[in-house]
Amino acid sequence: MTLIKNISGFRGTIGGENNNNLTPVDIVSSIAGFSKLIKENNPNNNLTVMTGRDGRKSGEMIQNIVNSVFSSMGINVIDAGLSTTPTLCWGVLNNDSVAGLMITASHNPQEYNGLKFFNSEGEFLSKEDVTKVIEYSKLKTYDFAPNASLGTINKYDHLIDDHIEAIINLEILPLKRIKELNLYVVADAINSGGAIALPKLLEKLNIRYKIINSEIEGVFNHTPEPLEENLKDLSQEIIKNNADFGIAVDPDVDRLAFMDENGVMFGEEYTLVACADHILSHKPGNTVSNLSSTRALRDVTQKYGGTYTASAVGEVNVVNAMKSSNAIIGGEGNGGIIYPKSHYGRDALVGVALFLSLLAERKIAVSNLRASYPSYFMSKKKIDLNPSINVDAILEAMESKYIHEEISTIDGLKIDFPTEWVHLRKSNTEPIIRIYTEAPAQDKADALADKIINEIKKIAGL
Repeated sequence: MTLIKNISGFRGTIGGENNNNLTPVDIVSSIAGFSKLIKENNPNNNLTVMTGRDGRKSGEMIQNIVNSVFSSMGINVIDAGLSTTPTLCWGVLNNDSVAGLMITASHNPQEYNGLKFFNSEGEFLSKEDVTKVIEYSKLKTYDFAPNASLGTINKYDHLIDDHIEAIINLEILPLKRIKELNLYVVADAINSGGAIALPKLLEKLNIRYKIINSEIEGVFNHTPEPLEENLKDLSQEIIKNNADFGIAVDPDVDRLAFMDENGVMFGEEYTLVACADHILSHKPGNTVSNLSSTRALRDVTQKYGGTYTASAVGEVNVVNAMKSSNAIIGGEGNGGIIYPKSHYGRDALVGVALFLSLLAERKIAVSNLRASYPSYFMSKKKIDLNPSINVDAILEAMESKYIHEEISTIDGLKIDFPTEWVHLRKSNTEPIIRIYTEAPAQDKADALADKIINEIKKIAGL
């Protein structure tokens, strides 16, 4: 595959040719380029970064290279080892690190790996800084440090414990009531950092649990994206063990999905809705999610008198919108919870704690909780176009066609109808338009997607 470099980091398959895959050569140039940016942004000499990795087979190999390159650039390293992305981000924010680097390919299969770059606040780099890292990674030479100025590399094995301690001390958590819930849950840790972090969190909250896919041996026991089709074992274990609900995370533990007591998906889109419900019930305020996320968050926010804002897709865009709108919670519909009182990053561990807080206060079954929210259904399709077709012109034509509807062009084209919406996004690498729709019924969401696809084909002359 082509090595992908974008605002969410760099990722590719392991091995093969450099510049086309994630190879040691690409890793060295990428970290050297990131180091150059770090030095530009931090002119003092005593610089420290924090590194971590998920459970992939290639992770330790890559982290050794990453740490060595930072050291060779004169930058000290705190090696957090096998960790989670939110733990690393929290760690960078709460120590003297000027940057962070997480080695993960998120929900991609095990043959992939990647580099996620974070600034001194433990947040994704800005688009401008990512562009610089990409350009600097293409340089032929770098200013490597002499022997006397090499950076130190020190391991720190307790970052997950520190992060969880900070979570359970969040003021919003009704800790005593959570501990009195007497719940039993099953969690799918997908053979990665969640197998370490989830038991620690659940034990602190006095929640009885069973962890499946807990072995961390570099192999994922199923496709790692926490979607219904990949979580059949979790569903069966919930029913078999008469559990109160189920938890699923991705390999770097920034995405979170729940299943109810019947082994039925709570809905990845509704993870943020439920967590926001708890926060807003205590302190009404504003919320943010991206344009492709469910309208249910808007409904819940307005119920409490707050203002909902839709951002462009991408965590950094959500965070920027949260800061500008003074949002008290936000995230992405793929199960990413961002709670600023902890840190500005998607955090499944914080999400679990907030979800348990809501259950402690509502004292209802998870299936009944889900039934209490507005019910929307999504359709996600795409249309392949001829490379010669001007995709931007098609989007402009669609905008003109629906100019009298509520329109957003901050990221592709979002058209909001009274009871449904469609979001059109073009691929940056292929002549593809992705079509996301949402409606009060699945057949209506599918029908809207098909209608839009036919209109695009007509405009494109297909």
